[in-house]
Amino acid sequence: MKDSGSDMRVGLTFDDVLLVPKFSDVKSRRDADTRTRFSRKITLSIPIVSANMDTVTESSMAIALARLGGIGVIHRFLTIEEQVAEVLKVKRSEGVVIDDPITLGPDRSVSEAQNVIGDRDIGGIVIVDGSRNVLGLLTRRDITLEDDLDRAVKEVMTPRRKLVTARKGVSMEEAKKLLHDHKVEKLPLLDSKGRLAGLITSKDIMKRKQFPNATKDAKGRLRVGAAVGVKGDHMERSRKLLDAGADALVVDIAHGHSAYAIDTLKEIKRELGDVEVVAGNVATARGALDLIRAGADSVKVGVGSGSICVTRVVTGSGVPQLTAIMDSAAGAADSGVPIIGDGGIRNPGDLTKALAAGASSVMVGSLFAGTEESPGPTILREGVRYKLTRGMASLAATVDRRVRETGGSGPKEDELVGEVIEESVPEGVEGLIPYKGRVDEVVRQLVGGLRSGMSYSGAHDLGELRKKSEFMRITSAGYKESLPHDIQRVV
Repeated sequence: MKDSGSDMRVGLTFDDVLLVPKFSDVKSRRDADTRTRFSRKITLSIPIVSANMDTVTESSMAIALARLGGIGVIHRFLTIEEQVAEVLKVKRSEGVVIDDPITLGPDRSVSEAQNVIGDRDIGGIVIVDGSRNVLGLLTRRDITLEDDLDRAVKEVMTPRRKLVTARKGVSMEEAKKLLHDHKVEKLPLLDSKGRLAGLITSKDIMKRKQFPNATKDAKGRLRVGAAVGVKGDHMERSRKLLDAGADALVVDIAHGHSAYAIDTLKEIKRELGDVEVVAGNVATARGALDLIRAGADSVKVGVGSGSICVTRVVTGSGVPQLTAIMDSAAGAADSGVPIIGDGGIRNPGDLTKALAAGASSVMVGSLFAGTEESPGPTILREGVRYKLTRGMASLAATVDRRVRETGGSGPKEDELVGEVIEESVPEGVEGLIPYKGRVDEVVRQLVGGLRSGMSYSGAHDLGELRKKSEFMRITSAGYKESLPHDIQRVV
């Protein structure tokens, strides 16, 4: 043992400290600037990332969070095709111009069109021939009440002669005028030969006004990250995710300061070139620095800090999250690579402390797992609504992952349970979490608390928050004093 007795370091987490209030000339919390970086090249309006967990982030969560100014990371516990489809849903959810709109041939059935519209969550399909000449437009409205599902879409679509179209390269102002004047919702764009070259929708234009701080790429599409593993199909998965438009890859491994993680990171950078790669998880300065030297564009920090993670109990390893962030941020300080604090965020004050300690953003899991946008159904138990959440190293998650990896051709589920228990000890748990409503309300509370916390530190932006913040360690009595006390609470 390296350290002993009085020389042993003390690790701190969020409840162990408070931020000392400072002189502030921030007149309103609305003036606090929460812009930050997710990775070297990706900026966010709010420093919030949804966790790559199968009970937290698929396309619905990623879309909602990107619209609010954060970013979501699609979990990897899907087949490659399923994960690619989730990324495509995000990238096609909105944009200045949809470069590659969904199309169907004229002889396809109404049933097929319904499936495409439902699976892709889109409002309509452009009908084209084999040369991509536009033949018509099919919308939800055209097929919602159609009884004959075998009918060809050419029989129910709006034909080409009745469509309003525009040339490729039309200005946004011209497009808005055409949509408004003709009272239509979709504007197909044609090239010089009349072939489909893109699509502009009134819905996307309205969303630009509704969500001015959305996290978008150069084409006006929402940004999204996608997780990959370190074994098996990780390179094939990475290539296909990038082809689908994923803005960043997140190398997903519990112990990121390992040869597996570093080798995978180097391989992705070597084979796939200019791609933003987030690596982790680590909990030390050396861990962060080693990943950065291997090419990481952002480093995820947190070992055993999640509410459903039992790594510290099972393995005896970990670093309390505040100390882990401080140490890792110090290791990354000279590189300019941002740090993501992953785990331990239970309230807005924790978010403020994580950012003050050196994180550029935080990854949120359990707080989002109970929201409407998280994957999975709502469960009603004794009149109370819940949603399921689980750690990705839990027994059930590990078994599900094995089932997907074998494509159903491997051992039966009861045999897989035995294999998993024999091969490894689960480091996560699963349980029910109260239903919280829509994620935008949770984000509003987090960001509102952050802005208030910044004003208490006299910080106009997150850079100032890191520079001006002063932590004070508190006792258990101090923590108790911080909570509501000496009253009978009504709410």
